[in-house]
Amino acid sequence: MPEIYSATASEVKIDKDTVEGLQAIEYTMVRNRQDIGAIGTDERIAVYFGMTVVTGRLRVASANKVLDGLLQSAASFNVSATLKHGKTVRQVTFDNCFMEDKQFSLSALSHGETIYQFTATRVREG
Repeated sequence: MPEIYSATASEVKIDKDTVEGLQAIEYTMVRNRQDIGAIGTDERIAVYFGMTVVTGRLRVASANKVLDGLLQSAASFNVSATLKHGKTVRQVTFDNCFMEDKQFSLSALSHGETIYQFTATRVREG
């Protein structure tokens, strides 16, 4: 059975501060991989795995002072997301994060929105 999470029931924190106005959290894990070929054939005989790169994005209504401060200070931080729906709960933690960039947009008949992008050493899901 699929696990379905509700954005309204879920919560994201930067260290111990709840991200107010959070609209979305997105993240990607990419694992570096190299194929090893056999000599004299065109077949792969093994795979070598290298570094895993974790990037995340927080979409916030208007702006967030804590995240703005982290972009300016270049300090490391942790992100913890508690994804919920009814009794279903999943914890996702990003360790040793650094803010990379910030994008702001404001359009007619809408509110301002900022996208904060960060990198992490690892993501733990459980």
